[in-house]
Amino acid sequence: MTIFGYFLPMPRAADRRATRVVIVVFDGVQTLDATGPAEVFAAASRQTASSPYRPYRPYRPYRIEYASAGGGIRQTSSTLRIETRDLRRLRPHRDDLVLVAGGNQRAIGAALADASLVGWLRRAAPIVDRIGSVCSGAFVLAAAGLLDGKRCATHWSACARLAAAFPAVTVDGNAIFVRDGKLWTSAGVTTGIDMALAIVEADLGVAVADAIAAQLVLYMRRPGFQSQFSDALVAQTRAADPLGPAIAWARANLDTIDIDALAHRAGLSVRTFHRRCLDQLSTTPGKLLDKLRVEHARTLLSTGGMSAKALAAQCGFGNAVRMKRAFERELGMGPREYRLLHAPPA
Repeated sequence: MTIFGYFLPMPRAADRRATRVVIVVFDGVQTLDATGPAEVFAAASRQTASSPYRPYRPYRPYRIEYASAGGGIRQTSSTLRIETRDLRRLRPHRDDLVLVAGGNQRAIGAALADASLVGWLRRAAPIVDRIGSVCSGAFVLAAAGLLDGKRCATHWSACARLAAAFPAVTVDGNAIFVRDGKLWTSAGVTTGIDMALAIVEADLGVAVADAIAAQLVLYMRRPGFQSQFSDALVAQTRAADPLGPAIAWARANLDTIDIDALAHRAGLSVRTFHRRCLDQLSTTPGKLLDKLRVEHARTLLSTGGMSAKALAAQCGFGNAVRMKRAFERELGMGPREYRLLHAPPA
């Protein structure tokens, strides 16, 4: 099977362990939401099929199918055209992984109004092994009632809307992807790739996931609990506004900067910088720096190893006591508890 010029190997009939990945799309779907995870699963099949440990019977663990309500050609946000199967003719299987891609508000609104799409998801959920979404695809799952009582992720700009529209859903704005039982949801656009790599790791192991990340030339594999906070802040600022570049600079210099240096970098007086942060970001410069430092420390904690004193110094807290207070204020737990929850096994 060929999609977008890439060959996706099909599993042999004898490969009962193969997972069918059904990516649900619609007109106006965000291109990377639909294609990013597909590339990860296709790479996993290529990786395992070429393994020297399976020379006589190549193992291709994933089979990808695009589907939509009504089937046919669907056009993405970048005008890419995807050939899809009709969901109404697609029978859910026990080993399936179903992912609903996202799109802009207009595209998602049309998907929410499509009773056949929402109904298929509602019927498929009790049957399939795993079900999830990328970005604003979470709205479609929520409309089907599949997120009630669950924790989920979506694009930072849509977190408040999702929580308001579906009060029974717990929206985690601090995660780039969330796993809650058989439910997998990711934040915006490229985070679908991070989530797909985590699924591959759960299925095939960390070595395969790392090899795929290297093949796709990903700078780093991001854990699901990594925050969207910095990206959201930079995106909130206008291109011509000095806050965006100043925040980006702050992220790379957290161990040495203070409020005066950050204001200077933005080309503003400390008073003007304080006012601009309140007006545009609804926070003070001091709290902004603490949030950025906690975000960075969370990523470092996930690797284990580093002492609290060294971590506090590298993130610019000054000392472990101040770092602990910032963690408790932002996350409701200290660095030690956070490490126990999220660090990989020794």
